[in-house]
Amino acid sequence: MKIDVTKYRLENGLRVLVHTDTSTPMAVVNLLYNVGSKDENPSMTGFAHLFEHLMFGGTRAVPNFDSALQLAGGESNAFTNCDFTNFYITIPVANIETALWLESDRMKGPDLSEKSLRVQKMVVAEEYRQRYLNQPYGDAMLHLRPLVYKVHPYRWATIGSDILHIEKASPKTVYEFFKTHYRPANAILTIAGNINPEKAFKLARKWFNDIAPGKSVNSRNLPAEPVRQAGATLDLFRNVPANALYRAWIVNPRASNGFHTFDMITDILAGGESGRLYASLVREKRLFTEINAFVTGEIEPGMVIVNGRLAPGVSKETAVEEIDREMARLAAGQITARELQKVRNRYASSFHMANTGVLQKAIALSHHELIDDASSINRMVGLYNNITIEMISDAVKERLNPAMASTLWYNKTDQNDATE
Repeated sequence: MKIDVTKYRLENGLRVLVHTDTSTPMAVVNLLYNVGSKDENPSMTGFAHLFEHLMFGGTRAVPNFDSALQLAGGESNAFTNCDFTNFYITIPVANIETALWLESDRMKGPDLSEKSLRVQKMVVAEEYRQRYLNQPYGDAMLHLRPLVYKVHPYRWATIGSDILHIEKASPKTVYEFFKTHYRPANAILTIAGNINPEKAFKLARKWFNDIAPGKSVNSRNLPAEPVRQAGATLDLFRNVPANALYRAWIVNPRASNGFHTFDMITDILAGGESGRLYASLVREKRLFTEINAFVTGEIEPGMVIVNGRLAPGVSKETAVEEIDREMARLAAGQITARELQKVRNRYASSFHMANTGVLQKAIALSHHELIDDASSINRMVGLYNNITIEMISDAVKERLNPAMASTLWYNKTDQNDATE
């Protein structure tokens, strides 16, 4: 399955991607801003996530974003991560100009009044409490990231390193963040659906071309995380269901070929109940009640994380030893050709399933354009098919050394107060 894409660039620097899909009466307008939590000042974190909320708060021209969109039969949502913020609208293709109008309007400037800011601060603070503080293991990334990263801005989570940064943010500092990052030269607009590229591009020009370009932040000067030969350990004491660990290593950046090797490694380790970690440590040895492995996939060097809940009575030492034993098997090349092909097939299947709808394709094309080039999406299956046992062995030896792992422990306690 090839995903065709036509690319344009407006005079103000806005990149426009168009994918035509005649099988649907719907269209997707996806607007990706090249700004994430890594672009924040360490003393003012959480701003990218705050703007995910502020951009739905209306503008002077359109006080109620959702009402205007719903009248045209559209739906919208957004997400923010370390690297970018992504807004998307699904709408009948006949009403696509409504989506383009709304997106261009809030690119010119959302409502950043003290009242709007106060409301969204409250929303973000409540999200912080509910998602990170009131859920078992919910604050894992708030502690794991600064344990793994010491200088790179990946050391704080998207929600921020301290919710007080958001609660104390002034309208002036919020406006400066918007003016710097939410500009055409720092954005990728993807239009997907039953629309031809020429028409889509003309509509993009109509609604976005008069917006001042701003400055692109493609040339960031982020501090590089120094290579360390030893990881770190942190113990948390929490009222959680069971003792748990999060074991993490820094690995290759998203655009490198090495990233795909680590993605395949985590699939070998945790590809459902047939994954090595589950088969060995949950089903066979009963050392864990659940276990998982994944690669975080950031554009800069991200993490491979193994996390699991220990079965009652299992010691920390035993848990770590068994995880490291499975890693050692991969380092030794103890992988069969059949196992490798199974993982390749599973990736190819999941890739095709994930890119059947116009929304998924629009988001994926935007993401690939940001990382490298939108057309690189069509090379993904081939990249995974070319990964060999030797590449997996070398990657584990180089990056997943037990001595280089950072480990976060949740120690079960019946006390309600959380201590470190």
